[in-house]
Amino acid sequence: MTNAYDFSFTSIDGTPLPLTTFRGKPVLVVNTASKCGLTPQYEGLEALYREYRDQGLVVLGVPCNQFAGQEPGTEAEIKAFCEVKFDVDFPMTGKVDVKGDARHPFYAWAEEKLGEGAVPVWNFHKILIGADGEAVQAFGPRTEPQDEGLVAAVKESL
Repeated sequence: MTNAYDFSFTSIDGTPLPLTTFRGKPVLVVNTASKCGLTPQYEGLEALYREYRDQGLVVLGVPCNQFAGQEPGTEAEIKAFCEVKFDVDFPMTGKVDVKGDARHPFYAWAEEKLGEGAVPVWNFHKILIGADGEAVQAFGPRTEPQDEGLVAAVKESL
């Protein structure tokens, strides 16, 4: 696998979601959870998406139940929660594993490209993919969506 465009997820609605859909756009891939202390980051992620989407930014939410069982719901429940509670408009995938042997292949690739820092240690870990499909940088769960370094990396990728 050479870049992020070689991977595909399933959307939260159950349809194929190949990352080639976002070719030419930077993508901030974020593993999410509805019952986490960091869940309010959805608000910041949506604000970031709305501020930069017209310039090409895509935020991609990736629900995951691997951290303290904080994303136990079905895809329909997760989607409804995100839309009602946080007015989330950015694309979301179906629920996947992001670490361990059964992790989605995208996460193995990100670790290969960016090192251990790309392996999610908790919910709301962020991986920035450049408009060329290359892995740019990983940001830990406590890095807020409006963090200066994250925003600077996003702007540079636009």
